[in-house]
Amino acid sequence: MKLRTFAARIAVFSLPLAVMFPAFAQPSDSPSVDTVLLKSGGETSVTKTGSNAFSMPAANLPLVNRLDFSVGNSFFRNPWVQAPATTDARDGLGPLFNTNGCQNCHIKDGRGHPPEAGDTNSVSMLVRLSIPAMTAAQKKSLIVNGVVPDPVYGGQLQDFALPDAKPEGQVKVTYTDVPVIFADGEVVTLRKPKLAMTDLNYGEMHPDIMMSARIAPPMIGLGLLEQIPEQTLESLAEAQLKEGKGVSGRLNRVWDVEKQQTVAGRFGWKAGQPTLKQQDAGAFNGDMGLTTRLFPVENCSSDQTVCQTLPNGGAPEVSDKILNFVEFYSRHLGVPVRRNLADPQVQRGEQLFAESGCGSCHQSQLRTAKVDSLPALSEQTIHPYTDLLLHDMGEGLADHRGEFLADGREWRTAPLWGIGYTQEVNGHTYFLHDGRARNMMEAVLWHGGEAERSRAQVLQMNKQDREALMAFLHSL
Repeated sequence: MKLRTFAARIAVFSLPLAVMFPAFAQPSDSPSVDTVLLKSGGETSVTKTGSNAFSMPAANLPLVNRLDFSVGNSFFRNPWVQAPATTDARDGLGPLFNTNGCQNCHIKDGRGHPPEAGDTNSVSMLVRLSIPAMTAAQKKSLIVNGVVPDPVYGGQLQDFALPDAKPEGQVKVTYTDVPVIFADGEVVTLRKPKLAMTDLNYGEMHPDIMMSARIAPPMIGLGLLEQIPEQTLESLAEAQLKEGKGVSGRLNRVWDVEKQQTVAGRFGWKAGQPTLKQQDAGAFNGDMGLTTRLFPVENCSSDQTVCQTLPNGGAPEVSDKILNFVEFYSRHLGVPVRRNLADPQVQRGEQLFAESGCGSCHQSQLRTAKVDSLPALSEQTIHPYTDLLLHDMGEGLADHRGEFLADGREWRTAPLWGIGYTQEVNGHTYFLHDGRARNMMEAVLWHGGEAERSRAQVLQMNKQDREALMAFLHSL
């Protein structure tokens, strides 16, 4: 499949001018505020607010590269279609898929959400599937795949299909209440999700099926996280052990398809992907049924013959050129600046965040490596509030489904930068890997395992301090 370069670049001019050539206003905080702390993404940081706060190119991205960013945005934003089509740069969708465009899950480059009551599909939430590794062949496949997929339904359930095919099934989410009581008597009712698969069209799932719901995470700052030296992450893990407070993060070790070797994992809820290119290619394949050079096989099992009978969009359906544009876009989405740093309530909340030990995992400051080929991301002091390490988060958040080295209780520390923009970007405040938390406090109260000590301190806070802690998180 050939990319129609001229047509693709002409399509860029349908984008808002603010996306192509953003103007940056001065931050609203007082001049006395530390501008280093203000810029969560270093010199990539942007001052855009509102629904497009996550959709801006890095502020320091040279003008000559803005067109590449916009072309990548067009392939990220616009829908893919069934082959054959006159739009041959974007055909090959399906036949089984979760969505027809990246932006449908990463809404406005932000956070997905679980299905609302009455929804018949879960567009921005998918369900990972796997079974226990029992045979020698299955255990060997763990090295490359990280999991053993269901023999029929593969590694995730596809709840959409082309008109001549049937979707694999539908996802149903129900909740039970979990009350939590603060020391002052205030009660917060958490909700614990339960997954069920209905309307299965290709037979029964494996009797030992393991399921894990995942909402799409925000896209901001991913290129910066990719450039943090592995040695830095290993040093964080060593420091946590030496501190002796029960926090013991570790790197996931995952398969790099291009290098054909095991490397450090960084992306995904369990750090199951090593690079943004592989993350993007995996999403094209698993979420949209599109092949790439990295993942050249359709996401169908041998029981799903529809993959052999329906037309495809070429081999591969997503060319290296398109994948490179999407990778460039994914790498260079700017991080919004922090807000309200001079507010005494925010400053008190930051102090409480530190005193509660939250910063052990949610590391406030890191530095990217020197990368000559990516000057906008090179040698940046950033404030992502993550260590990219796996941590045992307790039984409450456990999905009992491993992924490479990550076990069923471990999750990668989620970056917190930009979290205060969630409502204005996405119109909701659903957090955690499956969106069970309806606000930041609920997300905090689901923490357990290595974070149990921090959670216990939050439960002892009075209402004023709890509000200060939330004000700090909203400032990020």
